[in-house]
Amino acid sequence: MKFIISSTALLRSLQKISGVLSSSSTLPILEDFLFELSDSTLKITASDLQTTISVELMADMAENPGVVAIPAKMLLDIMKTFPELPVTISVNMDTLGIELFAGEGKYKLVGHRSDEFPQVPTLENTATPKLNSSLLVSAFNKTLFATGNDELRPVMSGVLCELKEDSLTFVATDAHKLVRYRRPDVQAGNVASLILPKKPLNHLKNIMPDDEDIEVTMEYNETNAVLTFENITLICRLIEGKYPNYEAVIPTQNPFKLTVDRKSLLNALRRVAIFGSKSTHQVRFKITGKELLLTAEDIDFSSEAKERLTCSYEGEDIEIGFNSRFMQDILSTLECDNVIVEMSAPNRAGIILPEKADDDPEDILMLIMPVMLTQ
Repeated sequence: MKFIISSTALLRSLQKISGVLSSSSTLPILEDFLFELSDSTLKITASDLQTTISVELMADMAENPGVVAIPAKMLLDIMKTFPELPVTISVNMDTLGIELFAGEGKYKLVGHRSDEFPQVPTLENTATPKLNSSLLVSAFNKTLFATGNDELRPVMSGVLCELKEDSLTFVATDAHKLVRYRRPDVQAGNVASLILPKKPLNHLKNIMPDDEDIEVTMEYNETNAVLTFENITLICRLIEGKYPNYEAVIPTQNPFKLTVDRKSLLNALRRVAIFGSKSTHQVRFKITGKELLLTAEDIDFSSEAKERLTCSYEGEDIEIGFNSRFMQDILSTLECDNVIVEMSAPNRAGIILPEKADDDPEDILMLIMPVMLTQ
């Protein structure tokens, strides 16, 4: 097995798939890339058992097709040092000895048998909606931060994807905050509900181009989902279980509406939170007329901060506490100029909505639970 390929093309492809590699796996083979050469097409695969991602690229020269597993870290480390130049990789399929030639250098390492590498699942009875990559990148960016880490509730560690005939919805929650990202302009065709795991989505949002012209094929059945775009295919195992009824926790009657500049509120929160409690992260929101007063204090260290912001407000005066870290997560994820915070009582969840144009297709709702105010 032998092929010649551009060093930068190979490195770029390896970096796109290396994010799923597991450094703490009990299976040594999962620390390898699987190289498959057929004709002049080179397919490289990485897997952690739950997620498998592969990339295809054309070799400049190829002979003696074959399959071999190559240690990922060593290959990545050497490829990062090369300028743009042709690299020749030659594999002795009997001894699994690998020789790499680049410029004046010659490097040797030992590969592993390909039959130890996890088999890629084949999907049957699938549905295949087509989406654009810009939509998915936006959906993943807006929802992933709200996923949970509770091992006892694995469904909440993923993102719920609801496909309906007239809309596409992504939901994430950790019981303290919730995000519902909906696109009523997307007709998904089939009606389905799947829970996608966090790790592959985090990886996808980093390598998927934010481009409306790039089509992503999303194939799924009851156990796996396959996302294909450009020359990349990612297969992940879905999280089993029933997602909580998220609509039930979103309050519908919220008579108090605060409109405030998002960046001003975010920066004020960052400053005030420095002086607050490191255990509760509580920041007090006191809203009266056109004024929002943020207060945080840490009684143990006798530190306190107050900051006033001008705002637009409809409703009775209210004093409510929020976790400053969660509020900062929400505000930094949104991209709008102004945010609308809807409330009903100090012990009820607050709804955060971006102020947006009428023709904006994104329907984003974020929810944050209040924290009990300490007197």
